[in-house]
Amino acid sequence: MRILLTALSAAALAAAVPALAQPSTAPIDPAKLSEHTRILSGPEFHGRAPGGPGEQATVDYVVGQFKALGLKPAGDKGGWTQAVPLIRTQVGAGAKVTLNAGGQPQTLTQFKEVRLHALRPDPKVQVADAPLVWVGYGVAAPERGWDDFKGVDLKGKVAVILINDPDFEAKPGEPVAGKFGGQAATYYARWTYKYEEAFRQGAVGALIVHETAGAAYGWSTITASNGESYDVRRADPSKEKLAFEGWITRELAVDLFAKSGLDFEAEKARARTAGFTPVALKDAKISVDLDVTTETLESRNILAALPGKSRPGESVMYAAHWDGYGVGPADAQGNTIRPGALDDAIGVGGVIEIARAFAAGPRPERTIVFAAWTAEERGLLGSEYYASAPSYPLETTVANFTLDVLQPLGPSKDVVLVGAGQNELEQHLAYAAARQARVVTPDARPERALFYRADHFSLAKRGVPVLLLMALGGAPDLVEGGRAAGDRWVADYTARCYHQTCDAWSGDWNLTGAAQDVALVYEAGKSLATSRRWPQWNASSEFKALRDASAARRR
Repeated sequence: MRILLTALSAAALAAAVPALAQPSTAPIDPAKLSEHTRILSGPEFHGRAPGGPGEQATVDYVVGQFKALGLKPAGDKGGWTQAVPLIRTQVGAGAKVTLNAGGQPQTLTQFKEVRLHALRPDPKVQVADAPLVWVGYGVAAPERGWDDFKGVDLKGKVAVILINDPDFEAKPGEPVAGKFGGQAATYYARWTYKYEEAFRQGAVGALIVHETAGAAYGWSTITASNGESYDVRRADPSKEKLAFEGWITRELAVDLFAKSGLDFEAEKARARTAGFTPVALKDAKISVDLDVTTETLESRNILAALPGKSRPGESVMYAAHWDGYGVGPADAQGNTIRPGALDDAIGVGGVIEIARAFAAGPRPERTIVFAAWTAEERGLLGSEYYASAPSYPLETTVANFTLDVLQPLGPSKDVVLVGAGQNELEQHLAYAAARQARVVTPDARPERALFYRADHFSLAKRGVPVLLLMALGGAPDLVEGGRAAGDRWVADYTARCYHQTCDAWSGDWNLTGAAQDVALVYEAGKSLATSRRWPQWNASSEFKALRDASAARRR
């Protein structure tokens, strides 16, 4: 399926846009994009962990680029950065986890069968013999007529939860099919939501069953944090966070259910029904003893602006996240730094090059804001903090364009859009794509919930129209090799290098296609920055009402 402009017929579009012999990347230079990526993923940046040894070098580099382009600082107190107060917790190597089911105690190994973390700044997490309660998908969605909890008492208990939505594996004809968007994941599919809801329901802890299809990534991604977690500093974390959060492997879950007299697959099928009721897993209890080191730190968002000449209070934002996963366990070659080249040094490079293009052209009517967020990999924390304390009001932020993972395989016939069908920004993207003799292809794997996994979501859930380009959304239709070649790259990168040491810059990359994609969002935002248009959310979007509530602020 392809997205077409709603405002122009195909014939009108063809007449308005001359055919291009070769797709243009202007005004984005692939060589500059490559150089930014090479530098930011270099060893001296240590994988760009928030608060880590590479943060200052990252800030200095990006700020230096913005200064050289003549931009204005848009951070705290007239500076280039916004302080983001964080805590970093690290579960110690001696984590003790014991599962007792069917009268058979079993010692679980951190990162092998289970991955636990804690977000309360307590030096010890000790939970003894907590009963395990199976709560299906762990969803409470009254607007969809769905409640997996049915008033169950979870005080002092640990919830066992499936990943993704209740209709993710629904078969045609099942009543739940399409109730949550089918294969297009909703926010209820996300692990962040499931932990939050388990806390609201009174649980002491929560364990999500990992299945690669539902999570959209393998167990190696689950364990990539190495027991480390981040959060924004909270007045009283015990009033907002579980004592511990975690994942268990599917194999462990199947065995646990069997020892409790239940069939895992049958229970999954039951969880797809609105009549599902929670079940205490018979005689199953878990004990957790974790040593937790807590560090308070202050990381930084990087913010710059090109003030609008006639309507500076109205802004168009371009953003990417500068942070990565830093240093972790050694791989087979002994490498410990996870460079984060495609995730997301290249996105930061794209934002810098968009800034260069705007700085070289006529001053736009509206302000252009450029952001490089911290702590995206730790839960979208930098963008979330900005959204709670923005430099420019969100009510008059026209749009946010986010770059997160761009493909390095050369020019493509299309651009893959994550979260298609949400708002009118897609029309601007489709028009810009047509000028490059390309088309827009919707995310081929909406079950991956990528729309809820990148920094634009922090602004979307406050009503700002957003558009995300992320190459993991689906295989690009490459000029050389077609969609099959693109699919091979997406599968390999996701399985092998995503958040790992091999996400490194390569001189063999062909960033012509990535530069094309960056140019698309530049052109789409430029058309808004020089107009009075206010793009709207589609009527079917869950974010429309949020934006409509502030309509009086926009004229």
